[in-house]
Amino acid sequence: MTRFTRLPLSTGVTLNVAEAGRADGPALLFLHGFPESHRTWRGLVPLLEDRYRLIMPDQRGFGGSDTPQDPADYSTDKLVADLFALVDHLGLDDFTLVGHDWGGAVSWAAALRGDPRLKRLVIVNAPHPFVFQKSLIEDADQRAASQYITAFRDPGFEQAVEAMGWDKFFSKSFTPHVDLTAISPQEKADYLAEWSKPGVFTAMLNWYRGAPVTVPPREADVPLPAYLQRPFPAITVPTLVVWGMRDKALLPLQLDGLDSLIDDLTIVRVPDAGHFLPWEKPAAVAAPLRSFLDAHQGS
Repeated sequence: MTRFTRLPLSTGVTLNVAEAGRADGPALLFLHGFPESHRTWRGLVPLLEDRYRLIMPDQRGFGGSDTPQDPADYSTDKLVADLFALVDHLGLDDFTLVGHDWGGAVSWAAALRGDPRLKRLVIVNAPHPFVFQKSLIEDADQRAASQYITAFRDPGFEQAVEAMGWDKFFSKSFTPHVDLTAISPQEKADYLAEWSKPGVFTAMLNWYRGAPVTVPPREADVPLPAYLQRPFPAITVPTLVVWGMRDKALLPLQLDGLDSLIDDLTIVRVPDAGHFLPWEKPAAVAAPLRSFLDAHQGS
């Protein structure tokens, strides 16, 4: 049974936090991405709740959590601060961090911080910041696939979605990535209810507007910034990356070069799934996650 609590954090926001599983089990903290909420993990709960404590917040700007309207409130440092404020609030001293999409971006940044309480990292279809920015400059296919970020940053995008209607936006969001029959009518209704709450959709888009990533126009000639030409800090905690290889937004080339950026890396490729792997094929995430945790107990 999933339990919900609204937790006020020291960062000034209140997050809606879902919990399931064993209160005395090893803590797994899950961070979702766009355009979702804690429900990203709905398929994993019955596969993991027998053994683990599952902590699944709606991140700021999403679902039932607070929705600051200033893009500056979605800078990476503030999002990572939310995560560790939640860890403080819950009194965790040993946890595994699991992130998908934007949740993965926060997870990469959190692991780079080196907090000793974060013992293991699991990434699902979320690019490493170094690899992603480099690919946006050097790879034409990834640059083309990421032009939606520029569209989301447009100040008129909310009005464009309201004009097209939530149903059409729902179809445009998911049709390229997953068979819509995989989303039940009730789940669709839940998505639309979350997105259409006052202030929520602008807050969701602010993740893109507040992000430091640069997405050049398709044909622009952009030099590599200096920080991409220097050694990048390594991830030192054991890391599992699970990737749906049919991802059309974050191409499988995001796996290239990870072994030089992570000290202890395991990659699992899922050939018959796309970007929304956690609920499209939850068993394909849960099985390697269990094996990874078994192999790194006490890490």
